[in-house]
Amino acid sequence: MKEIDMKGLSRVLRLLPGQEAGAAGSVRGASLRRTLVSAAVAALVGGCSMIPAYERPAAPVAPDFSAHGAPAAAGSQPAAADIGWRQFFADERLQRLIELALENNRDLRVAVLNIEAARAQYGVIRADQVPGVNANAAGTRQRTPADLSPSRQQTVGSQYQVNLGVTAFELDLFGRVRSLSAAALAQYLASEEARRATQISLVAQLANAYLNERASDELYSLAQRTLKTRQESYELIKIRYDAGTASELELQQAESLVQSALSELAIAERNRAQATNAIVLMIGQPLPADLPPPRPLDAQSLLADVPVGLTSDVIERRPDIRAAEQQLRAANANIGAARAAFFPRIALTGAFGTASSQLSGLFDSGSLAWSFTPQISLPLFDGGRNRANLDLAEARKNIAVAQYEQAIQTAFREVADALDAKGAFDRQIQAQEQLVNASRRSVELSDLRYKNGVDSYLQVLDAQRQLFTAEQGLLQARTQRLNNLVALYKSLGGGWEEHSVVSSSATSATAQ
Repeated sequence: MKEIDMKGLSRVLRLLPGQEAGAAGSVRGASLRRTLVSAAVAALVGGCSMIPAYERPAAPVAPDFSAHGAPAAAGSQPAAADIGWRQFFADERLQRLIELALENNRDLRVAVLNIEAARAQYGVIRADQVPGVNANAAGTRQRTPADLSPSRQQTVGSQYQVNLGVTAFELDLFGRVRSLSAAALAQYLASEEARRATQISLVAQLANAYLNERASDELYSLAQRTLKTRQESYELIKIRYDAGTASELELQQAESLVQSALSELAIAERNRAQATNAIVLMIGQPLPADLPPPRPLDAQSLLADVPVGLTSDVIERRPDIRAAEQQLRAANANIGAARAAFFPRIALTGAFGTASSQLSGLFDSGSLAWSFTPQISLPLFDGGRNRANLDLAEARKNIAVAQYEQAIQTAFREVADALDAKGAFDRQIQAQEQLVNASRRSVELSDLRYKNGVDSYLQVLDAQRQLFTAEQGLLQARTQRLNNLVALYKSLGGGWEEHSVVSSSATSATAQ
């Protein structure tokens, strides 16, 4: 709707000819004023709006992610938000869990119900733009005492009526109702985007919980293997101790390794159970018995090369940013409603039907009845309420602007963090794998030197501890790398589509 400059209109009306000398000039000026005022009123009725012109705030971040090692996006690649979660997560078990979560998760269900509530609220407010017509039927029978009757005799009167009526319909001359309707529409669209953001977060959280469960399960297997190896070493040393070729210190050191492995096994078992509980909560039901078998952690083939693009792409595709912008539009529309409160408000009440003193004559000829009651309300003094409401609406718009900018900055940081960590995790895993190989060789050499009597069992103890720590670190690094890829996918708006959406450029390239 086009915003009308009311101050400018007032200035134009004051400058109209009407102060010319002579009666003829006054008549012509008055006639012209009436004509233009009528045209102005018609314009107001047709589309006056007090909503300020909306301008999207500039993004307070860098124009791209080149400083964080983002590769240039190829034109044939789909945007990250268009990559379906079935293509990004190749594990069939995880895909099935995501299906169950999208069907049963209660947070997602609440988000959908919030959409329904916002849609209903928008319908309620929008209905104020059209008059409500009601069918009414009423009957009254009344006794009037003699001292109150004009005839000084008691009377009993009856009145019956049936009509169609319109009650207090507001002529939205200054766009107050339309402004409220626009704000409600923006709130409804924001709830739609909030639902998308909830689904994207749910997919990412479930993927992280599943990867943590896989890591805990492999750590549990590692602890079991380590416990078995240390128990075998303990049995051998005990045999040597019973034979007098090993000291009690060596026996106690071997037993400490066994107890340490038992403790790590209990920790891994607890973590695995808690990760499973988190998955059960997100899918909204117990784990089905027919789930596909899981893939090992090092076989999780997530899409590592996710196209990043420019900052504007992230702003346009992330639903939380779009939801923040809709909230900003709603706050902007509320300013229009607050401005319109300074101007007169016209309400119409009318009825058309039949009325009679006898129920049998209600629809007889001559029983037609109607009423028409226009009402105009002009604010003269309200103790500053309207000015305070306008200040409040403008303050809330400024808050919405800050929240919108903060959403952009948060999105930029999430993408930048994931990009910065991506290369670092690759280097960490490579170094950790070399550390595991070196620690495994150190255990072999230490055990050999102990058996040949060169070193004490303390060297074997330290080497086994270092190997177990290195293997734990490798599992954690692999899990963190996969979690980081999930975070990058989520921060770019991925997780809304089930199957990848092929871009038009990719389609044309394939056709050629």
